[in-house]
This record gives sequence, C-alpha cells and structure tokens, in this order.
Amino acid sequence: MILTVNIGNTYTCIGIADGKSILNSAKLPTDRTETEYGYAIKVKQLLELFGLSANKISGSIISSVVPSLTNKINKAIKLAFGADALIVGAGLKTGLHIATDDPGTVASDLVATSVAAKNEYPLPAVVVDMGTATTIMAVDSSGKYIGGAILPGAQISLDALSDIASLLPDVDMTAPKKAIASSTAECMRSGIIYGNAGAVDRILDRFESEISEPIRSIILTGELAPIFEPHIEHAVIRDDLLLLKGLLAIYEKNKK
Repeated sequence: MILTVNIGNTYTCIGIADGKSILNSAKLPTDRTETEYGYAIKVKQLLELFGLSANKISGSIISSVVPSLTNKINKAIKLAFGADALIVGAGLKTGLHIATDDPGTVASDLVATSVAAKNEYPLPAVVVDMGTATTIMAVDSSGKYIGGAILPGAQISLDALSDIASLLPDVDMTAPKKAIASSTAECMRSGIIYGNAGAVDRILDRFESEISEPIRSIILTGELAPIFEPHIEHAVIRDDLLLLKGLLAIYEKNKK
C-alpha cells in the first residue's frame, strides 16, 4: 500500500492506494504546532480506522504548500513506517512539461493535480481547485502545463467580510434561497456563492479563448467543490481525489 499526503494550508489530505487507485482517504486539519510524533500517531490511528496495519505501507509521497510542515510530516512518516517519503519537487520525475516563465515556482499540489488531469481526462483540460485559494490551471492538448489563475478562496473572502466589516455577521457558506436576498446573512451568501461561481465561469471563458480550441475536460476539486458545483454554469467533472491520484502517479514513476 502507498501513503499519499497533501499538506494544504487548511487541511492535510491523506490517501491509501494499492498502486493503481486510491482506496481510502481522509482530511485532517493542518496544525502547524503539532509535532512529528503527534502526526505519526494520527496517521497510524487513521490506518486503524481503515482496517490496515502500519506494515502494509510500502512507500509514501508528499506534496506540500506549507514548507514548515514538510520535513516534520516526513519525519512522522519515517517514525510510523520506517522510511522517508518521496517529496514532490526538484529532482522528482512527474511526466509533466511545465511551460511557464518559472517552472520551479509552480506549487507541488498544482503539479500533482495537473498530472492526474493529463493522465485521466481528455485534453485540453482545466483544473478548478476550490480550497484555501481558488486555483484554475490549464493543461493543453499536448499535455503541457501552460499556467493559470489564482484568486482568494471563497472561505477567505467570507471570513474577511465578517472580520473587517463590523456590522456583518459570521455566516456559514451555504447557497442562498435566491440571488436577490432579503437579509444581511443571505446577501452575504448570495455574494459569496454566485460571485465566486461567476468568477470561475468568467475565467474559464477567457481560458477557452486563449487556448483557441474547445476545453474537453473541466475538473472541479477541492474541499469547497461540493458547495459550488451546482452553481458553476460550465459542465464540470467533480473529482475529489484528483490530487491524490496525481501523487500516486508521480510515486509510481519514481519508485525503485
């Protein structure tokens, strides 16, 4: 079994794979104060919930956008399973040609999702990852990663409204009953839900005009994907495991 780990700003996503597909997955809150021993215990407990023992894990791979946790969680994996993980970054083969101004600055999670999009979906493909940030990334018909767009995540925007505007309440992120809302809380929901969905649709329109051929696959992923899927007008394919699938593909390309 292969352990796949994506360390995100809000959640750390952990998957268990058999070398071909992701069998189990779970999200843990990303805790920058946790020790490597604490993470090792959490991962082993997660395996127990999946009905697996630690000796079933034969390899692991990490992608991370939280540099302060990358080495800590790698140490946790070594404590739990006896070997270092592969870490997505320079020196690791991905099979993805990154055709941007500075390929080294493309975050490892974007690399992993783009690898999965290239491997599993018709091209050209666009990945819409709605998490702490909303990232919209394009892979062209030849399988090259050509760049994308990044905007503040919907939860960040909603939290900022409540934190900065004194008279605005804390509200949960659910769809409003209608766009023309009749209460402050519903007005906020309307703006966040339809505003972010509209931004995604508009960016996709611009992507298609610049790619100059029809986008064959739009893959929606990330922790906020279930909330926004009904409100994005473009036809999307929701794949909650896209990033972990990409990590598994990269692991298989680099395993000894």
